Amino acid sequence: MGTQITLENLPDRTGERPSTTNTNPHVQLNQQPEDVSYVRELMDWAFALSNIQKKPSAISVPGAIAMCMEHEHTCMSCNAFMIGTEFAHFHPHPDYSLHLGLPTNDAEIIIDKGWGEWHPVIKKGFLPPNFIMMYAPRNQEELEVAKFILGHSYAFAKGETR
Repeated sequence: MGTQITLENLPDRTGERPSTTNTNPHVQLNQQPEDVSYVRELMDWAFALSNIQKKPSAISVPGAIAMCMEHEHTCMSCNAFMIGTEFAHFHPHPDYSLHLGLPTNDAEIIIDKGWGEWHPVIKKGFLPPNFIMMYAPRNQEELEVAKFILGHSYAFAKGETR
């Protein structure tokens, strides 16, 4: 992908959507990357962002690693957080998907393009209605899209996008 990814030029994800569970734990059941270096690279990139704390998730399955915004950089008027300042988390092997918060209209675009789906506990009122599962990146092109989506979630948690 030679051009910078935006919501306006977000490509469609190729292939069928992966199978997922429709309750907690909400996990991706197939289409994980054959080469997990894409997941490791995404994690390395994510935890190198400024004002991020890497912690065990306070809301996900054992082994999930959370991205938590430092309090002084947290958007207090955004629906960006699942619990505390946790706005995204990486699921462990064998899942590798992520949950993250986004502005609702942006989440709808990302879902329409095939990159994720709504978290099923939204319907039960356990999460704000703007949290999605982002599917695990399977190749370099999908890694670049995943960085864009996760970066958008990061900007939302800081109050830089609405």
